[in-house]
Amino acid sequence: MRITRDFLIRTARETVQKRTLSEPDLVAAYLTGSLLREDPFLGGAADVDLVLVHAGAPRAGREIVPLTAEVHIDIQHRRRDDYARPRELRMDPRLGPELYNPMWLYESQHFLEFVQAGVRDKFDEPANLLERSRRNATQARELWSALQTSQENGPALMLSYLKAVELAADAIAVLNGGPLAERRFLLDFPIRAEAAGAPGLGGELLRMLGGPMATGTVLEDLLPEWEKAFLDAAGRPKVEARIHPARLGYYMLSFEALLASESRRAILWPLLQTWTLAAAVLPATKQAKWLAACEALGLAGVGFYERLESLDGLLDTIEEMLEELAAKYGL
Repeated sequence: MRITRDFLIRTARETVQKRTLSEPDLVAAYLTGSLLREDPFLGGAADVDLVLVHAGAPRAGREIVPLTAEVHIDIQHRRRDDYARPRELRMDPRLGPELYNPMWLYESQHFLEFVQAGVRDKFDEPANLLERSRRNATQARELWSALQTSQENGPALMLSYLKAVELAADAIAVLNGGPLAERRFLLDFPIRAEAAGAPGLGGELLRMLGGPMATGTVLEDLLPEWEKAFLDAAGRPKVEARIHPARLGYYMLSFEALLASESRRAILWPLLQTWTLAAAVLPATKQAKWLAACEALGLAGVGFYERLESLDGLLDTIEEMLEELAAKYGL
């Protein structure tokens, strides 16, 4: 079966058409994510990021619908009330960029006109641009501060660290676009950092994720244990929605493509993120391989706290950048 971007967009439209019949409370539907790119595929795999907006409370927050081994539909269900204040949404570092120019597939009750008018109004003004970045940077700093005295350990501690790293990176990314996509996180960040006038941050981010330790066949050797943990965690109670059997090929094919490229260490972000999410719902007896991987990458024990110091330095740099931008625009 030949899968193209046009085929996936057509599949999304057909899915929405069916949902308007089975879910009469739908107010709007739109595409976001990788399908807005000319080439949404990485390693021949892609997902269809579909948002369905409901008049009331949806039955679920997120839904994964398998299509093939390489492709699935990732549906986010939201309430119309989430969009009630569009002018505030333009300052939201995630929803603002998402709503600025998605691919609209369905709307009723003038939803599109109402939301986009508010989001797009003054969206690119320096004050709103800086606010989106500051919100990410502030949350990242709060998480970093909490990690200094955290009593958490194991996957919970690492998830907090990874979230802080993600927010820090997105504080830079939203200065010239939307938040970074999971699989392309380490591919796109250096480009965004350079566009923001800080080209050296790409290497710094990679170091905070164990890049210097990812030599030889370290990354290839981790994949079999990552796969076991992923499949073991998928379907367990309270597991994060992205750890789903239908997404195994989506990750694995992209990992293999990255490992065969000049950007092989870009695998680190999605690998660590998904493995830690999987380990978080596994019993302690099944976390040993995940912990060994963290140790191999210098992200456990003393190495973890060294990375935490690096995060502090990155946040200092971001805060200084935002202060300089604010001064430049008289804000």
